Amino acid sequence: MPSLWKRITFSVASALCVGSVALLVVALSTERWVVGRILCKTGVDIVNASSPEMDQFIGDIYYGLFQGGKTKRCGLGNRRSKIYIFPKLVQRLNGGLHMMVILFLLVAVGFALVSLSFCIYNARKFPYQSIKGHKGLYLWNFIAALFGALGVLCFLAAMKHHRLTERVANHGENLFILEVLDDSLDWSFWLGVGSVGTHFVVCGVVAMSRIKLPKPEIKKPEEPIISALDLLY
Repeated sequence: MPSLWKRITFSVASALCVGSVALLVVALSTERWVVGRILCKTGVDIVNASSPEMDQFIGDIYYGLFQGGKTKRCGLGNRRSKIYIFPKLVQRLNGGLHMMVILFLLVAVGFALVSLSFCIYNARKFPYQSIKGHKGLYLWNFIAALFGALGVLCFLAAMKHHRLTERVANHGENLFILEVLDDSLDWSFWLGVGSVGTHFVVCGVVAMSRIKLPKPEIKKPEEPIISALDLLY
């Protein structure tokens, strides 16, 4: 049975692995990877709107890896619509890059679960093989962090270099042209980044488990010294 210190550190590492999996699952399933503002260019051109009137044609957009939503204002009031990435919109995007983002994040979830199982194993037993011990945990966490980082970097590349928000905003628009005023990464994206950082923290905790704490010294009771004079009495 591992020492108390090892059980504590590997239990903390297990909790961190669970947290990493939860962060990735929430990031994959939510719609707040990107938020932005969109301008109805067609409406502005029709009425020849001036600067004070521009606010009447500015809406908003948000989307994730699977779906999102937008509110456009083209002089006819607020018109809200739902955005579905699959199955049609993905064909207008860089489909291969978008699928790579999802695939990388799913692989990261898988290796985070592998790391979790090894943390639980080390908290309960002494591994006979090094790959099941500290070296294996370093490896699985590094791979999970690597694939998580590749996922968020690929999404960042799609957003910055492939006009992702503009393509998503104008999907299904036949009459109006929407122009992206600004877009920014939102909390779903940063959950993915947080998951990557969590695995480096796990490696730090696993390294701490190798620290050998000093054992408390138990003083033995002193034996009474019997002298010859005591024996006379």
